[in-house]
Amino acid sequence: MNNENINRCAVVTGGSRGIGRAICLELAKMGNNLCIVYAGNEKAALETADLCKEANAEIKALTIRCDVSNEEDVKNLFDKCISEFGRVDILVNNAGVTCDNLLARMTVEEFDRVINTNLRGAFICCQNVTRIMMKQRYGRIVNISSIVGVHGNAGQVNYSASKAGLIGLTKSIAKELATRNVTANAVAPGFIATDMTQAMSDAAKEATLAQIPMKKVGSPEDVAKAVAFLASEDSSYITGQVLMVDGGMGC
Repeated sequence: MNNENINRCAVVTGGSRGIGRAICLELAKMGNNLCIVYAGNEKAALETADLCKEANAEIKALTIRCDVSNEEDVKNLFDKCISEFGRVDILVNNAGVTCDNLLARMTVEEFDRVINTNLRGAFICCQNVTRIMMKQRYGRIVNISSIVGVHGNAGQVNYSASKAGLIGLTKSIAKELATRNVTANAVAPGFIATDMTQAMSDAAKEATLAQIPMKKVGSPEDVAKAVAFLASEDSSYITGQVLMVDGGMGC
């Protein structure tokens, strides 16, 4: 739970649906005000905001459109958060895209598109929030990586590289900000039921499921609860870690 004397604020990129929506809901239940960041689906973002306010009537939920790979957009994002809430205590870098192809066929544009959103975007957001959190001497940064960032995956060299990069980014930030009471951790989901995994073929789904010791698909809520813990004051002595939420897939 939040310190009752502080109205904490959480920024969640890619917060309009799927795992991002589940994260927003968990953080709202904890009593955090929210800046729900979305790339283009305003309707979904507003739905998420309404769900968060239904989950906790005491919090405020602000929706902000932002291209996280654009420096000016991100600066404006955090300016709006500070203007509305006066502080930013939690940053969850969840925004992500895929553009799958085999290495021999992948274009530079396909590679850059994924790196720009998934890794460059997280870097820019972290850089902007760092100044705020250092001044507050408090902060929680949680980057959403992936099991493929740890183990790789054929046909996803761009996505795997971006998610592996997030782990290196997280560990470096943890070392830099530890003395300022700012933690940085990563959550690496496995096979989670989202729109992204729903687009897979039935054969691919079955093959992936066979690799999971728990023999079941994870839910966005499974990931959200892990993020909520790392974003809480209960995790104050945990930093630079990668928490796998994968049903044992990465064992």
